[in-house]
Amino acid sequence: MHTVALAVTDGILHFELSLACEVFGPAPAGVNGPWYDLAVCGPGVVRAGRFQLPPDHGLDRLPHAETVIVPGWADTDQDPPADLVDAVRAAHEAGARVVSLCTGAFVLAAAGLLDGKRATTHWAHTRALADRYPRVTVDPDVLYVDNGSVLTSAGKAAAMDLCLHLVRHDHGSAIANTLARRLVVPPHRDGGQAQYVTTPVPPPGNHPLADLLPWAITRLDQPLTVEDLARQARMSSRNLSRHFRTVTGTTPLRWLLTQRIRHAQELLETTDNGIDSIAKTTGMGTATTLRRHFNRTIGVPPDTYRRTFRTSAPGGMT
Repeated sequence: MHTVALAVTDGILHFELSLACEVFGPAPAGVNGPWYDLAVCGPGVVRAGRFQLPPDHGLDRLPHAETVIVPGWADTDQDPPADLVDAVRAAHEAGARVVSLCTGAFVLAAAGLLDGKRATTHWAHTRALADRYPRVTVDPDVLYVDNGSVLTSAGKAAAMDLCLHLVRHDHGSAIANTLARRLVVPPHRDGGQAQYVTTPVPPPGNHPLADLLPWAITRLDQPLTVEDLARQARMSSRNLSRHFRTVTGTTPLRWLLTQRIRHAQELLETTDNGIDSIAKTTGMGTATTLRRHFNRTIGVPPDTYRRTFRTSAPGGMT
């Protein structure tokens, strides 16, 4: 099983800690193969806000984990404990995938893991992170940053986005979506790019596009235009574009393309349908068009994606 170690010490934020425990703890229904083996690692009984937490292991266990997660660090004006920083650095040197949630990025930066890399943290602390660690390229506008072996998330709810991204990487979109439904959260929040967002997605029924978005998702196989969407929403194309920017952080056509790519991912993972068939089902038209947009968005061709996730999902690890 893939071992996930939570690196904890006094001063961690309990929200991010409990969120990680929820995602990487018991396997969701529908996962029949290996899941994650979760361990809490700390120097002793840890205080997180009003709560006390006895760890399963000491910090010296971190280098033996495959993924190390550092929850939010409460007091960003103070340097994180040296033993925590040293253990996180040792884990990375041993080959672990190291992940920070929210202000846990300050721990990764103190360990030197973000030097020369792009990273993010809670928007209220991005300036402090950039000033204190000038070798880090801090991006305040993203939900999370994936550098491969080092990943960082923005604040609070964005920690969930990153955790689901990890599950999606390890187990595929179908399992990540199953877990998101169980947690009653969006499986993926979209913006200008796959992981960008300008505003959180509002709850269903609480924004002008609440009826339009589900309607469009059930018609991805059709050649929808901005005019088609505006007509269905009973508004002008200009007003539609304005509402899309407010609600989703992107344009109507970009949003449609993202939904088509996500649907293509699920079909590649869960069916034996050919690329031509998937292109038609997702509204891409031709296999050439699907391959071009898929490769540009996901980073690999559809055939490569299918080989990876049909091998690893639903139970195995990549």
